[in-house]
Amino acid sequence: MKLIKLNSLLFLCLFTIGCQSSTKKDAQQAKAEADTIATIPQQDLSQYETAYFASGCFWCVEAVFESVKGVKEAVSGYAGGKEKNPTYEQVGAGRTGHAESVMVYYDPKEVSYETLVRVFFGSQDPTTLNRQGPDKGTQYRSIAFYKNEDEKEIIERYIQQLEDEKVFSKPIVTQVVPFEKFWKAEDYHQNYERLHPDNPYVKNVSIPRLRKFQKKYPELLKDNIH
Repeated sequence: MKLIKLNSLLFLCLFTIGCQSSTKKDAQQAKAEADTIATIPQQDLSQYETAYFASGCFWCVEAVFESVKGVKEAVSGYAGGKEKNPTYEQVGAGRTGHAESVMVYYDPKEVSYETLVRVFFGSQDPTTLNRQGPDKGTQYRSIAFYKNEDEKEIIERYIQQLEDEKVFSKPIVTQVVPFEKFWKAEDYHQNYERLHPDNPYVKNVSIPRLRKFQKKYPELLKDNIH
C-alpha cells in the first residue's frame, strides 16, 4: 500500500511540473542554452504566409507545426493580451492576458490555411477551458487568431464540422479572435523541444503530444519526420 501511494505521489509531482516551472535555470545552464541558440542560422522568412495559434505550452505547439509539410518555421511567443513586450515570467503568472502562442510561417502552395486549422484542432483538446494537459491558466487557453474574414470563416466552419460530427464529447471552448500583435518569446524558448529532449516536461508531455499528433496524421508530415 505504501509503495502504491509513493508511486501515485511521484506521478502527481511529475505532471504538476508545467511548461512554466520546468524552465528554471541557473546561470551556467542559461549560458549553455544561449550558446546553442547562437548556432541556429537566421533565415529570410519574408516570402511566407503567417498564421497564429495558441493551444497550451508553446514548446509543444511549435514542434507540432514544424513537423507539417509546407511549414517553414514556427516561432514561440505571446499573443491575445494587451501588455507590451511581455516576459515569460509575466505571462506565466497570468498577469498579462496573453497566451503562449506560435507564429507559423508556411507556404500556401504546399499547405493550405484549412490544413493548418486541422492541425491546430487535431493536436490538442479544445474542450478544456484555460488548460492543456498539465498546464493550467488563461496563458494556456486555446485560441485561433484570424487575420481576415476568410480565415475566420475557415475556423468557424471547421469548428461547426467538428461539432456536427461529434468528434469531441464536450463543447469546444477555443476562442476565435482577430489577430492584433505577436510578441516573440525569449530566445531560449525557440526550438526548445528539439534542443532539450531530456527535459522532464519535454520527455513526458511535449514529445508524447507530438507523437500522438504524428500518428494521427501521417499524411501531413514532412518526409524526414519519423
